[in-house]
Amino acid sequence: MTVSVNRRDFFKKSGLALAGAGLVLPTVNGVTTIAMAQNGAAASAAPVSFKKAVKLSMVEGATVLDKFKLVKECGFHGIDVDGPPLKHEEVLKARDETGLTIHGVVTFTHWSQPLSHPDPKVRENGLNGLLQAIKDAKAYGGTTVLLVVGIVNKEISYAEAYARTQEEIKKALPLAMELGIKIAFENVWNMFLLSPLEFARYIDEFQNPNVGAYFDVGNVINYGWPEQWIKTLGKRILKVDVKEYSRKRRDEKGPYAGFGVQLGEGDCDWPAVLKALGEVGITEAWGTAEVPGGGKERLLDISTRMDKILQIKKV
Repeated sequence: MTVSVNRRDFFKKSGLALAGAGLVLPTVNGVTTIAMAQNGAAASAAPVSFKKAVKLSMVEGATVLDKFKLVKECGFHGIDVDGPPLKHEEVLKARDETGLTIHGVVTFTHWSQPLSHPDPKVRENGLNGLLQAIKDAKAYGGTTVLLVVGIVNKEISYAEAYARTQEEIKKALPLAMELGIKIAFENVWNMFLLSPLEFARYIDEFQNPNVGAYFDVGNVINYGWPEQWIKTLGKRILKVDVKEYSRKRRDEKGPYAGFGVQLGEGDCDWPAVLKALGEVGITEAWGTAEVPGGGKERLLDISTRMDKILQIKKV
């Protein structure tokens, strides 16, 4: 006997089965992100207008001002400040002299002193690093702090990481809200938040508009497809890290070798990424390169490649 099940009934029954299994699906305005992903295919994708930036650590130069001048000369619109904390006066002088936007700051302590660590003192130091990054972002006129929320390993279980990191991040939210800075969680190879559904749920559980995702396109390709993650995360995505990945190089030389390709020459389907961003309603975004940097020649090449893959029109 042949049983006919239409598409709508299938997803209804699938959703009920998932709910019955104890999985609470993340929602936006009462609609599950599963449904959003299905409906997104029929949505009209608006064009995404990108502003392009680099991480400060990618740039060669004797001083912060020298680095900012080079970034400006190579056609970028802004900087995401990473690395050890800098003197505010030096950074602000470079910003004002070049006219570059400092759109965000990267937390300096999240790898060495993760918020998932079993030692409360280590977690406290990590939290202080996050609080300092929030203050720095406010001082520079930025809007986000990039955070790797935690690490899972043999000594730190998944469940422990989940609970500890949420507890610590909640301690930083009053300052973030006071200063108008959003904490943007990056998807990285930390053995944690390994699916877009879980990532969305993790964000939603804060019930706070000052948290979201700093979506790293290249970091997903080893085990997924960026456009699929985008359709699930939706407007939780605050900013985008731009990098590339090659599955062929991974298979030949190991996982980290996959990053050893130039922008536009790996397995990222950039048109699909742009289309997915438009479908979920992201029409403006900062796209920040996170690739090996260098001097003028190297940065010009990165800038040109970003123009191409992100379809940035020169004015």
